[in-house]
Amino acid sequence: MNPFDPRAAIFAKHAQHVVLIHFPIALFITGVAFDFISTVTRRNNLALVAYCNFSGAILTAIPAALTGLLAWQWELEGRRLKGILLMHLIAASTSLILIAAVWWLHRRSNRLPLAALPASRWVLESLAVAVVAATGHLGGFLSGVNHP
Repeated sequence: MNPFDPRAAIFAKHAQHVVLIHFPIALFITGVAFDFISTVTRRNNLALVAYCNFSGAILTAIPAALTGLLAWQWELEGRRLKGILLMHLIAASTSLILIAAVWWLHRRSNRLPLAALPASRWVLESLAVAVVAATGHLGGFLSGVNHP
């Protein structure tokens, strides 16, 4: 197999998920960082940057989740999941829901005049970062990155 063959990259059974998943992780965690910095510095332009990152995270998380499901169907032929793969699927589903909730919270506050974000968002964002990190950690075991 030629590593520079575009067909090998596009039609590989799981390569798309492994490549796509980095975008929502990076965008979401960066969004949380910008949200924190915008709160500390009271700069609205950084809050907008955080919202844009959250928007990008949810837009890229959906195809990443779909390619994960497709990889399951192609690689395991739809067999029942167990062990780390099952934990990864549950954590990934939870991550997607939490990313969507954070995005929705920020979108709602941007649409309402003079609406401030609730302080409770820090709990939601912290939980989401922890679940996203755990999901990525489990995915690393599945891909062979975290073990020999």
